[in-house]
Amino acid sequence: MRIAIVAPPWLPVPPGGYGGTEAVLDTLARGLVARGHDVLLCTTGDSTCPVERTWVFSSALGIGTGGSVSEIRHVIHAYDQAAGSDIVHDHTLVGPLYSAAMPGLPVVTTNHGPFGPELIDFYRAIAPRVPVIAISRHQASTAIGVEIAATIHHGIDVDEFPVGRGAGGYALFLGRMHPGKGVDAAARAARAAGVPLRIAGKMREPDEIAYFDAQVRPLLSNEITYVGEVERDEKVALLGDAMCLLNPIVWPEPFGMVMIEALACGTPVVTTRFGAAPEIVDDGVVGYLCDSEPELERSLLRAGGLDRAACRRRVAERFSATRMVDEHVALYERLLDGHPGTLAGASMRGAA
Repeated sequence: MRIAIVAPPWLPVPPGGYGGTEAVLDTLARGLVARGHDVLLCTTGDSTCPVERTWVFSSALGIGTGGSVSEIRHVIHAYDQAAGSDIVHDHTLVGPLYSAAMPGLPVVTTNHGPFGPELIDFYRAIAPRVPVIAISRHQASTAIGVEIAATIHHGIDVDEFPVGRGAGGYALFLGRMHPGKGVDAAARAARAAGVPLRIAGKMREPDEIAYFDAQVRPLLSNEITYVGEVERDEKVALLGDAMCLLNPIVWPEPFGMVMIEALACGTPVVTTRFGAAPEIVDDGVVGYLCDSEPELERSLLRAGGLDRAACRRRVAERFSATRMVDEHVALYERLLDGHPGTLAGASMRGAA
C-alpha cells in the first residue's frame, strides 16, 4: 500500500524529548516500511524519521504556539502531497474536515486525546465519513455516539529499551508538569514513604511553570529533586535505574506511553486506577493500581520486589510495535476492501 501519515505540526517525528504521539508515529511509519509498504510522512522539516517525508514548515511549531491557521496550512500541503495514496492516516484535527474536499481519497484518523465535551461533537460529525481509531478500551467507552472503527493500543520497539537493574534506589516521575499528571501527589507519596524521587518533566508553558512553582517546588528537597526535561537516551537510563515509575495520574488518560516504556525497561509501575492504566498494569504483577496517596506510599515500598522480567514480558506480549503495526495494516486493508466494519474483538461503539 501507499500510506500517507499526517502528523501534527507541533513537534518533530520522532520528538527529541516530550511527545508521545510523535513517538508512536515514528514507530508506526518505520514499522509499515519494514513490512514493505510505501509510506509518506507529512510532518515538519526537522523530523528525522527515516521514511519519505514532506513538509511546509521547516521546523516544528511548538506545543501551544500555533493556531488553526498554521494547522490548516500544514494540512493543505499534506493532502496535496498525499494525493494518489491508497489511504491517509491523519493525526490532526483539521485534516479529517479538510479531507471532504478530496472525496475519492480514503482517510482514517486516530484520536490521541479524550472524547470530552470539547471534541465529542467533532468526532460525531466526522465518524460517518472518516473512520475513527481509539487508543484504549476505556477511551473508546467514552466516545458517546461515535462509531469506533478499531481500538488499537500503542506499541513500542521493545529492543530499543534495554532492561535495567533498578539499582538507582529512586522512584521516577516522567511526564508533563501538569496537575493532571499528579506530580505533587508523587512528591508527597515519595516523601511519606522515605523513597527518593527524581522528577523528569516537560516544563515550558506558562501554566506548567505556574503549577511547578505553586504545587511542586515547595515539596522539593535533597531526596525529591527536579532534573528537568530529558531527551531519549537519558530517559531510558533513568527508567532502567529506577526502582519503579511513580505515575499518579488524576485524570482518565487515554493511554500512557511512559508506562509501557518503563515496563520495557523492566521497571514496575505504581499508578492510579484512571483511564487506560488498568489495561496496561496487571495489579500486583508488573506494578500496582492505587486509589489514594496512602496506597501510593505503601505500593512504593513494595514495588522493588516485583519481577522485572515479568514487566518486560508484559510489553513484549501486548504492546510491541509489531502488534500495533499489524493491527493498523488489518484496518487499512479492511477499509480499502470496502468493509469499514470493526476489528474483531477490539472495536466498539461509544456507549453510555
